[in-house]
Amino acid sequence: MKNLLYIGNHLSNTGKTVTTIETLSKSLRYEGYRVFEFSNKRNKLFRLFDMLFSVLKYSKKVDYVLIDTYSTSNFYYAFLCSQLCRVFNLKYIPILHGGNLPTRLKSNPQLSKAIFKNAFKNISPSGYIQHEFAKQGYSNLICIPNAIDLKNYAFKQREFKNLKMLWVRSFSEIYNPLLAVKILKTLLDKNINASLCMVGPEGDGTLEKTKVFAQELGIDVIFTGKLSKNEWIKLSVDYNVFINTTNFDNMPVSIIEAMALGLPIISTNVGGMSFLIDDNTNGILVEPNSEKEFVKAIETIIANPDYAIQLAINARKKAEQFDWELVKHEWFNLLLNVRNLS
Repeated sequence: MKNLLYIGNHLSNTGKTVTTIETLSKSLRYEGYRVFEFSNKRNKLFRLFDMLFSVLKYSKKVDYVLIDTYSTSNFYYAFLCSQLCRVFNLKYIPILHGGNLPTRLKSNPQLSKAIFKNAFKNISPSGYIQHEFAKQGYSNLICIPNAIDLKNYAFKQREFKNLKMLWVRSFSEIYNPLLAVKILKTLLDKNINASLCMVGPEGDGTLEKTKVFAQELGIDVIFTGKLSKNEWIKLSVDYNVFINTTNFDNMPVSIIEAMALGLPIISTNVGGMSFLIDDNTNGILVEPNSEKEFVKAIETIIANPDYAIQLAINARKKAEQFDWELVKHEWFNLLLNVRNLS
């Protein structure tokens, strides 16, 4: 039996978005790995203690420790857990999710070196993070993209008589949900028949701010709150443009999912987005925090439906590269030397 310890924020049961610790663990279990996941504690301090205790508890039972690594407070979870792994001579593998991690390399160089230089391997879900880490002298990186089960995403060719925008993310300031509301307001002011649905749980208080902002502008926005993956995929059938307003990003699964579903995508050109979206080929990239550029791109789609359809077709082809049936072999190669434990 192959044994892995996976450390990350397993918080979907507390109303948060499902993250890689849940999806990747499930996929690896299906392939025959035994995976121990930590932590699902809501309180940050308790969660940290739970993560550290898991390293102590499973230090002699696992071969590798996977550590979801972000650029915000989770960076310190990753630091402390990785250093405890070093104490027990455990091979640990940071999975580099945070789109702002390149800034963290510069602002915390010593902590970064302690984590990443001593890792067995660092997993970059995107060429962007791999490139940025290489610029800072890190060479022990492998690019393994975030994966989806492609069979769960039926491609649909959209019509564009009316504009129905979909936004899917947790409501956090770094994802700039207020911009989506501004975009809708500008479209309505231009007498464009448009609507907006925003899917996602509260992150840092921004959901309530976004609702208040929409009310102040006097516009109707659909807020669904958190939906399961199946629920939002079903919902997506009624929408024809996917907007991504974030200020920082890496390789968001929601974008890959939208590409697979046939939604034309307009996204800010930040972080790893240009490594995922080829501008004017399988999506449209615009400057961050600019409702004018979003509106211009939307007007282009409305005026040129054949162009929008081609964007969606090309995006589906891109999304096929992220199917788990392909990506899983990269994980197998990485974990090939896992010893069998009784």
